[in-house]
Amino acid sequence: MSDDSLSSHLHEMDLSPQPGFTEQANGTAAMYDEAAADHEGFWARQARERIDWSTDFEQTLDWTEAPFAKWFVGGELNVAYNCVDRHVENGNGDRVAIHFEGEGGDTRTVTYADLQREVAKAANALESLGVEKGDRVAVYMPMIPETVVTMLACARIGAPHSVIFGGFSAEALHTRIADADAKLVVTTDGQFRRGKPAPLKAAVDAAIHHGDDASPVEKVLVVKRTDTEVEWDDERDVWWHDLVDGQPTTHDAQPMDSEHPLFILYTSGTTGKPKGIFHTSGGYLTQAAYTNAVVHDVHPESDVYWCTADVGWVTGHTYIVYGPLANGATQVMYEGTPDTPHQGRWWEIIEKYKVSVLYTAPTAIRTFMKWGADIPATFDLSSIRVLGSVGEPINPEAWLWYRKHIGGDAAPIVDTWWQTETGGIMISPLPGVTTLEPGSAQRPIPGIAAEILDDDGAPFTEAEKVGYLVLTKPWPAMLRGIWGDPERYKETYWSRFGPKYYFAGDGAKYDEKGNIWLLGRVDDVMNVSGHRLSTAEIESALVSHPSVAEAAVVGASDETTGQAVCAFVILRGDATDHGEDTVQELRNHVAKEIGPIAKPRQVMIVPELPKTRSGKIMRRLLKDVAENREVGDVTTLADSSVMSLIKDGMSTGSAD
Repeated sequence: MSDDSLSSHLHEMDLSPQPGFTEQANGTAAMYDEAAADHEGFWARQARERIDWSTDFEQTLDWTEAPFAKWFVGGELNVAYNCVDRHVENGNGDRVAIHFEGEGGDTRTVTYADLQREVAKAANALESLGVEKGDRVAVYMPMIPETVVTMLACARIGAPHSVIFGGFSAEALHTRIADADAKLVVTTDGQFRRGKPAPLKAAVDAAIHHGDDASPVEKVLVVKRTDTEVEWDDERDVWWHDLVDGQPTTHDAQPMDSEHPLFILYTSGTTGKPKGIFHTSGGYLTQAAYTNAVVHDVHPESDVYWCTADVGWVTGHTYIVYGPLANGATQVMYEGTPDTPHQGRWWEIIEKYKVSVLYTAPTAIRTFMKWGADIPATFDLSSIRVLGSVGEPINPEAWLWYRKHIGGDAAPIVDTWWQTETGGIMISPLPGVTTLEPGSAQRPIPGIAAEILDDDGAPFTEAEKVGYLVLTKPWPAMLRGIWGDPERYKETYWSRFGPKYYFAGDGAKYDEKGNIWLLGRVDDVMNVSGHRLSTAEIESALVSHPSVAEAAVVGASDETTGQAVCAFVILRGDATDHGEDTVQELRNHVAKEIGPIAKPRQVMIVPELPKTRSGKIMRRLLKDVAENREVGDVTTLADSSVMSLIKDGMSTGSAD
C-alpha cells in the first residue's frame, strides 16, 4: 500500500465506536471518570466484583514503603479456586475451559469440571513430592494442558512457579533454577515443533548437572508427550502418568494472603543476569481478570478466546492462564507454529472453533502479510469480533491489513502496551468506547496513570516530541520486586526520575489528538547527531514501502554521528532485489517519511530475521552484524541458522 493510499484509506475509515458493539461492551466511558475520581476505590470495586475472597481486605493500598506496594491488605484468597472451582460451584462445570489443538492435529476438550479434577490431582502429586507453601517450582514445558494444570496446582498450594520458556538452553535454564532455588522441575520428554519431536528433558538434566554447585532440584516430574527417549534417574525422576493420574480428584484449596508470591518470571537484564520479576496473588489476579474483561471484551458465556502467546512469557501467564480462567472463559490453546502443516493453520483453527477474540503479535501479522491475504481468505473468519495486538508497537499498515483481512473490516483492534513488570495491560483502546487510531495504543486504561517526561523529568503534552513513558500511580498487578534483589529493583525501575515515577524503559510521544504512540525501548531509541530517533518509527516507515515485507532497525556505533541507523529488510515475494537501486530507494523513502536525519546509513536486504519462537526479533544479534563483531548467543532463536543466512545472503548498501 503506497503512502498516499494508506493515508486515504485511513481518512475514509470510520473507526469510532459502533453502537451495536458499545451496547454490549464490558468497558464503559464512565470507568475513566470513576477511576480518576477515586483511584483506590475503583480498584477496590474491581477486586470485590471480579474475585472471590475467603477473607475480605481491610486496606486497598499500602504505599508507605514505596516503591514496594501492598494491595488489598489483609485479604485472603486462593488463585486456583478463583480460576477453576468457583465456576464449577456456580453451575458452569460443563463449560469448556480449553479447546486444545496439538500441532499434529490431536485434540482435547477440557471443561471446568475436568480442569478442577486435574488440578486437584496435580496438587496432591506435588505435595506427595514434598512441595510445600513457599517452595519454588520450575516449569519447562510446551503449550499443552498439563502446563496450565501445573501452574494452577502450584497456585493452589501456594508454591510460586517459575515458568521457563521451552526454547531456552540448558545454561539459561540452570541460571533460572538456581536463582529461584527451585525444589522441583516439571517438564516433558519432548515437544513437537514443525512436525518433529524435539527433546526437553535433556536440557533439564544438563541444567541440573551444570557446573560444580549442587543443584537445589530434588525431583523432576515428566509428562510423556512425544515418546522421545530420555535418560532416567530413578532416585530423582518421576513420570507424570505414574504419579499424577492415580491421585485423588479432590483437594482443599487453602487461602493465601493477598501478597503471597504467585510466580517468578525471568526477563533480560542489562547486566546479563536475568531479573526474576515476581508477582503476588490478589492484585495480580484482579488486574488480569479486569483487563481481560474490558480490553479484550471477553464474554464467557458466548466468546471463544484465543491468545496465541507461549505460556512461557508473561502474556501467556496473564492472558492464557490467569485472566481468562478467572473470568470463566472458553479459550483455544495451540501447541504448534503458524505454518505447520500449512500457512493457513491459524485460520483453520479459528474457523473450527469459531474464535471470536484473537490476541496476537505484530510480528505474526506481518508474517501473514508476507504470505499473502489469499490464505486467510479461504477460511471462514466471520466469528471474529475483537482483535488484539501485543508485544511491540504495530505499524499502521499491519493494523489495517489485520482489520481488513482477519477482522472483516469491522472488528475493533486493541493495540495493547504493557510489560512483564506491569503484570497486565496498561495502555490500550477500549473496544466499543474508543475511537481507534491505527498504530497507537492511545491512552491509559481506567485505573492506570501515565505521563511522558522530557530529559529533565518534566511532563509534557506537546505533539510529536519524543520522551520517556512513566507510570505515576501504583497499580494492582505491579511487580513487587526482583526476586532476592530489592536494591536492583529500586535502581532499575525507580531511579531514573526519582522515586516518584516508575520508568517503563520505553520511549513514547503524543500525536495531535493526544494519543500515545509507543516507540520501543529507550535503548532502541537512537541518538543520531543529538536527535533521538525511534527504531520502531523507522521500521514502520520501511514497512510502508510497497516492496518491504518486514524490517528491523538497530543503532550502530558511528564515529561521526555517535549512532547510525542500520536497517535489515525482507522484501515481499513479488518484489525484486535490484541491489543498490532498491537500497537507495528505501533510504530515500525513510528520509521522505521521517526526515533526512533518519535516513539509514545502511540497508541490508536479508532472507530472514532472527526471531525467538514467540516471534520477537532479536535486535542485539542484528546489532552485532551491523557493528561487524562476532554474533552473540543464538540459543533462544527459533532457527539458529538464520544468522548464517543473514551473513551469507544479504545484499547491502551504505551512505555515500
